[in-house]
Amino acid sequence: YDVDIWTYIARFLDGKSLVKLALTSKWFHDVIMHDCVWKFACLRDLQVPDPRHVSFNWTKIYATAFDGSHSYLFRQPDKHLDWMRIGAFLFDSQEALLTDKLDLPVRIIKEKTIEKMLKACGSCLLKNIKTGIWIADLQLVRCPACNLDTCEGTMQMLEARHIELFLSEGFLNRSWEYELIGSHKIEKDVRAASAGIFDVDHFKDCQSAGVFDLKRWAGKPNEMLPKAIIAFHAVAINTNLQKNEGILVKYHTMKAGPEGDIVSIRISQQLL
Repeated sequence: YDVDIWTYIARFLDGKSLVKLALTSKWFHDVIMHDCVWKFACLRDLQVPDPRHVSFNWTKIYATAFDGSHSYLFRQPDKHLDWMRIGAFLFDSQEALLTDKLDLPVRIIKEKTIEKMLKACGSCLLKNIKTGIWIADLQLVRCPACNLDTCEGTMQMLEARHIELFLSEGFLNRSWEYELIGSHKIEKDVRAASAGIFDVDHFKDCQSAGVFDLKRWAGKPNEMLPKAIIAFHAVAINTNLQKNEGILVKYHTMKAGPEGDIVSIRISQQLL
């Protein structure tokens, strides 16, 4: 067999087909399990550009990206109700804009603390973001206000993580944990629960700007199912709400150790 030909053919196979082909013989196993094959498959299926540097081999990265794993499988599975994979985006810079307001113009009022920044404008800036590919999920989890199994209260969460998080020892041994960095209440009727994460360097890009075109993707006012949008350098969610008394928005981050980069972000929204 010609190795180059089969390496080329492998570009047209999905992950399951690649694994099946690798199991047919030792020769095919050696060809298919080459890292370049899985790198191509991963970037193709996630629809992101090459991040240039990764710390793990692409076979493992592909597996954690497409095996159905999400953070609540590792932590608090009893709180988890449902989830939806949104997609992947890229952080080129180490600065992120987080917001629960998807209407223009987005105001950033720089305060001394994130808490004050959120209360002032519903948005905040984060530094020391780990660059590279990030995966975004929409999580539906049980309301944290009580621990009753019969409680029907739920909250939605936009969660984004660096693609290597589930392979990192600090995450697996639970030495890295989520930390609340800020919260604020909107104590009035809210038409929709929205949240967005943007790479600051690409905030004005055409694709990122398209996130604010809610009429294009967020659904009609009477559509109550969650909607999501992914861009090269941004992700956002929106859920239209019935009449309510407001929402509580919380922002959590996970760092790769006390002085490490931020490797995961959560924006949760709960009805008051």
